[in-house]
Amino acid sequence: MADFLRYRQIHLDFHTSQQLTNIGGEFDAAAWAQQLVDAHVDSITCFARGHHGMIFYETPAHPERRHPRLQCNLLAQQIEAAHSRDIRVPIYTTIQWDYYTAQEEPQWLQVACDGSIQGQKPYQAGFYAKLCLNTPYVEFLKAHVDDMFAQLPAVDGLFFDIVQDQDCSCTACRLEMLAQGLDPSYDAERLTFGQGVTDRFKRDMSAHVRSHSQECTIFYNSGHVGPRQRSTGETYSHWELESLPSGGWGYMHFPLSQRYARTTGHDSLGMTGKFHTSWGDFQSYKNEAALQFECFQMLALNAKCSVGDQLHPTGRLDRATYDLVGPVYREVARKEPWCRGARALTDIGVFTLEEFTGERLTAETVGAVRMLQEGGHQFDVVDSQTSWDGYRVLILPDGVPLDGFLDGKVNDFLASGGKVIASFESGLKPDLSDFALPAWGVRKTGEGPLDANGETVRGRHFGSGDYVDYLRGEGMLAAGLRNTEYVMYMRGLEIEAAEDSEVLARMVPAYFDRTWQHFCSHRQTPSSGEPAGPAATRMGEVIYFAHPIFRQYHRNAPRWCKQLLLNALDMLLPDPLLRHRGPTGMLTALNEQPEQSRLVLHLLHYVPERRGQDFDVIEDVLPVYDISVSLKLPGPVTDVRCVPDGEALDFIEDRGRLEFSVPKVAGHQIVEIGLG
Repeated sequence: MADFLRYRQIHLDFHTSQQLTNIGGEFDAAAWAQQLVDAHVDSITCFARGHHGMIFYETPAHPERRHPRLQCNLLAQQIEAAHSRDIRVPIYTTIQWDYYTAQEEPQWLQVACDGSIQGQKPYQAGFYAKLCLNTPYVEFLKAHVDDMFAQLPAVDGLFFDIVQDQDCSCTACRLEMLAQGLDPSYDAERLTFGQGVTDRFKRDMSAHVRSHSQECTIFYNSGHVGPRQRSTGETYSHWELESLPSGGWGYMHFPLSQRYARTTGHDSLGMTGKFHTSWGDFQSYKNEAALQFECFQMLALNAKCSVGDQLHPTGRLDRATYDLVGPVYREVARKEPWCRGARALTDIGVFTLEEFTGERLTAETVGAVRMLQEGGHQFDVVDSQTSWDGYRVLILPDGVPLDGFLDGKVNDFLASGGKVIASFESGLKPDLSDFALPAWGVRKTGEGPLDANGETVRGRHFGSGDYVDYLRGEGMLAAGLRNTEYVMYMRGLEIEAAEDSEVLARMVPAYFDRTWQHFCSHRQTPSSGEPAGPAATRMGEVIYFAHPIFRQYHRNAPRWCKQLLLNALDMLLPDPLLRHRGPTGMLTALNEQPEQSRLVLHLLHYVPERRGQDFDVIEDVLPVYDISVSLKLPGPVTDVRCVPDGEALDFIEDRGRLEFSVPKVAGHQIVEIGLG
């Protein structure tokens, strides 16, 4: 069913209040479809029912939910008009947010452990009170699906929105937990049960949809795709990665989540928005350069494109929005031939801490993704269930404990020729007592200093650098660094190296830690200049850093932390898939298209800037010139061309690498490498 996904989708929100009039009154089916065609749109998600709970088609089964001011059979006419122009129409319906149901059936709402309503409270504007998927509401949802299949011309796909894990203490949930021998007053047991309720809903609903259609695509949206979705991956036909950079997700969310999603076997759509801020921001428009970057990055990272819009209550598409989207989607259409069937070529797997924390953007993983993108490396984001076959290096950033399963998997990876970079508490046993594997070549020697509250300070940020230490690198690890000590703002782990470990860097303590009793100047105490224990070691094919370099880079981006990582990669991976001499803000993605016997290299250079307080923006396209590229030679090369325009590039093959220069990158440039 992944073949059903198109490259140029619109997600057409229609959360429209029953207090508004003339709903769909200005809808012109032919003009509506032509406007989509003119904007190069080939798929559009349209609404059966939004968060207000109102239905936007003729519904004999639920007439009380039909929008009272609906002037036409809107969704049915949208489907017919789009299909007449070969535009696909997945159908949206809401799940856990439904204002009408929340008002009419309050006993179906999720209840917090203190007895209050989960989500929005009664006197707040909005529809965010959460409905429980362990109530008769689920039977209504199944009947609603039946109704859509019965009343609509076709159901290409179903987008079920707001399907999130529950933390519910309603009567039904408490009784079922007790029947299962669970204690509903215990947070962990209640959360585990709530996850099970959501998973059960997805399995039941997918089976119900399949009773109607084997071809209909199915997606359950929770605003993120990560390790949590893997356990019910069979209930999805594909992923849609909601990721509006200006709407709370930021510019690091999509590359992190897509680098994970593409390892799972499902095809993906990336979803941004046309809005200046986020959903529901009427009459606002993203800068065109930002929309270019967001869509072209989706292509580079092996996803299709989806742009969020919101239909005016009258049914009119906003002309300015499609004047914005059209030129971008025209370029997407030109670039599609170099994206179809493409798969990523990667050297490195980065382990995501989301598996342990449940956070969609953990500081450690974001720091690793930033460093590697800025270094031009090709990588995926992985977890314990991902196959690590094919990766040459595995990075365990800062906080990956090794239990009995993971330590065995890491051992097998090393035994098969893989290499590991680990930092800080990665590699410790789950109880943090010591390292799980002798391959690390280090031993934990202490807990480090405690703060005034008696808590360990290692790995924590202190505004004035109260507990810093310093690092002095040696040999290859110090390449590109000045011959000096560098402050490490977050205290590292106290370790000693095994006899057969090579010490690559040493810790240098400050004269003293900063407290009210002893301090110096405005911030951290200076270095004592006296080297102490190891800060980085290598034993065999494992390089270990005692400091949380990834968490620190996410916090305030010390260049020396990135340089330490890149130097470690040079030591373990001297012949990476790709090197380039462009700016560090350049995003690179190397893919292969086996059927076309070619590699496809994406180069993107856009610069997000924090011009306002709330989020980053991209306004200008800043061209860069004469970008030297070096690729690990995949075999005989027939030609190198800039596409889609077709300009041939000179190239040389030298010592196992392919070398060429790209004359200009104006935002996004694709390079095709033909293989003989």
